Amino acid sequence: MRRSHRTLVIVLWRTLAICAFVLGVIGAFLPVMPTVPFLLVSAWAASRGWVQFERWLLTHRFFGPPIVRWRTNGAVSRSAKWLASTMMLASALMLQLFTVIPLGVRVGVPLFLAAVALWLWLRPEQ
Repeated sequence: MRRSHRTLVIVLWRTLAICAFVLGVIGAFLPVMPTVPFLLVSAWAASRGWVQFERWLLTHRFFGPPIVRWRTNGAVSRSAKWLASTMMLASALMLQLFTVIPLGVRVGVPLFLAAVALWLWLRPEQ
């Protein structure tokens, strides 16, 4: 691979890592946005182009444990499952009660969220 091409690839991985990290941090403060999925993407992207940032994420006292649990055995903590399920339920209810949307969206989004919740609850916890 040419040096300029490799540099571009690294910059793209780092950009993805930072963007996902920023979205994850925003999600830590906004209840309608997830945190951990963005952190997982950030760590994954960092592992391909920014090993120091990946190491920082993995050893961070707040961000590290859910990433390590996921990488070790695909585990999601029970509290994270409850929080995610509650937020998905609240989102589905707000969609039904406070928006005017086509029937397909009104039915499809809650079904999708239910499928995600089911998948989430089937993940190991430790």
